[in-house]
Amino acid sequence: MNPLAAPPQPPYWAVVFTSVRRGGADDGYGRTAEAMLARAREQPGFLGVETARGADGVGITVSYWTSLEAIDRWRRDPAHMAAKARAGEWYADHRLRICRVEANGADGP
Repeated sequence: MNPLAAPPQPPYWAVVFTSVRRGGADDGYGRTAEAMLARAREQPGFLGVETARGADGVGITVSYWTSLEAIDRWRRDPAHMAAKARAGEWYADHRLRICRVEANGADGP
């Protein structure tokens, strides 16, 4: 399976989540992350995801969506809200950015 998403031709939306993981034993993070990815894939408007985490604990996850409305539905999903409520347990710091994608690679200015 290719780890790179294959979104459609622009425009579409990207949610960029950057984080620094706290160290910890089995704190439920891995299971929750897998469950959230599976749930996101079921959401209307979800296009794909790319994720990476370095040995230093810094991670970047970019999810792609058809619209701001689709992103908002995901934001309000009850299971997603429950997972977000645990962010302080799992992350020393995190940021979220929402971007409109206007061009893919060579299609850009």
